[in-house]
Amino acid sequence: MRVAPAIVLSDEIRLRLEKLARGRSTSVRIAQRSRIVLLAGKGLENKQIALQMKVAPRMAALWRKRFLALGVDGLLKDASRPGRTPSISAQTVTQVIEKTTLSKPANATHWSRSTMAREAGISESSVGRIWRSHGLKPHRVASFKVSNDPLFADKLEAIVGLYLNPPEHALVLSADEKSQIQALDRTQPGLPLKKGRCQTMTHDYKRNGTTTLFAALDVANGEVFGLCQEKHRHQEWLKFLRKIDQTVPAEKEIHLICDNYSTHKHEKVQRWLEKHKRFHLYFTPTSASWLNMVERFFRDITQNRIRRGVFQDLEQLITAIGDYIDGHNQNPKPLIWTAKATDILEKVTRAQAALNK
Repeated sequence: MRVAPAIVLSDEIRLRLEKLARGRSTSVRIAQRSRIVLLAGKGLENKQIALQMKVAPRMAALWRKRFLALGVDGLLKDASRPGRTPSISAQTVTQVIEKTTLSKPANATHWSRSTMAREAGISESSVGRIWRSHGLKPHRVASFKVSNDPLFADKLEAIVGLYLNPPEHALVLSADEKSQIQALDRTQPGLPLKKGRCQTMTHDYKRNGTTTLFAALDVANGEVFGLCQEKHRHQEWLKFLRKIDQTVPAEKEIHLICDNYSTHKHEKVQRWLEKHKRFHLYFTPTSASWLNMVERFFRDITQNRIRRGVFQDLEQLITAIGDYIDGHNQNPKPLIWTAKATDILEKVTRAQAALNK
C-alpha cells in the first residue's frame, strides 16, 4: 500500500496556514490548498483528505507534494503551464505584420481582414487577432500636418508660456473665427430617439444662409466673448477687437493669441493696434492651430449645438449660438494646459526627422 509522504508543520507555519484558510480576503483556491496541507499535517492520508474536503485524491496529493517542495509560497500561485501549441507560426505572424505595415493590396489603398486573410492563407479572425495584439488598425487613418514655420520654437514657447504662467493684472485670450456656419433646415422632420433606434435626420437639407462666429476664450476662467457677423474680413475682425476693448476693464493688459490668417495682420488692423498699446498679439505657428485653445470651444459648440441643429432661417442659428455661449458662461470651466514647450518641440522634431527620411 502506497503511503503519502508525511508533513510536519511548525507552529509558525501552522499559524500562517490557518490564517490563509480563514482569511476573508484570501481567494477560495488558496484557502482550499491551505486546509489540505493543514489536514495533511494532522496525519491524514490523501484519500481521507479528499473525502473530507470533497475533492479528488489527486488534488490532495498535488498540493501535499507542492508544499513539501516549495513551502507555503508554493500554495500562493499556480505553476506555469506551456499552453496550447500556436496553430499559426511565428513566421506567418511576422509576414502579416510586414505586409500590413510595408505594402498595399492590389487595387486598394489599405488591407482589410478579408484581403489579408486571402494573402496570408489564414482566417479573417486570425488576422484580426494578430492586428489587435500588435495594435494595428489599417481601416483607420488620422490626419496630421507638421509645421514648417522657421520661428516655430519661438512662437511655441511664447504661447505655452502664456498658458502655463499668465502675466499678472492681464487677460490672456485665445481668439479665432469659425467661418461659414450654415443654417441648415432639413427637408423632412426627423424621427425621435427611442428604444432600439437612434435619432434620425434626412440626408438632404435646405441652406438658409451662413454666419461667422468670432470668439475669444478667457484662458483663466473659461469664459467666451462671442460675436456673429456676416463675413470674416479685417473689418469684422476690427469690430470684434473693439468689442473686447470695450468689455475688458481699461487697466488690464490684453494678450491675444490668434492664427496667421491674413485678416489678423491687415494694415488697418496694425494701425489700430498701434493706437491701443494694451493689446499684445501672439500668432500661432503655421499649421499649428491646435495651439489655440479656442478651437476646443469651437469643437464643443459644433458637436453639441450646430451639427444636429435644424434652423429655418439665419436668425435662428445666430440665436442658438448666442444662447449656447450664454449657457457656457454661466458655469465656465478653464481649459488647463499641461504640455511643456520642450516636450512639444521634441515630438515635432521627431516627426520632421521621420518625414525627411
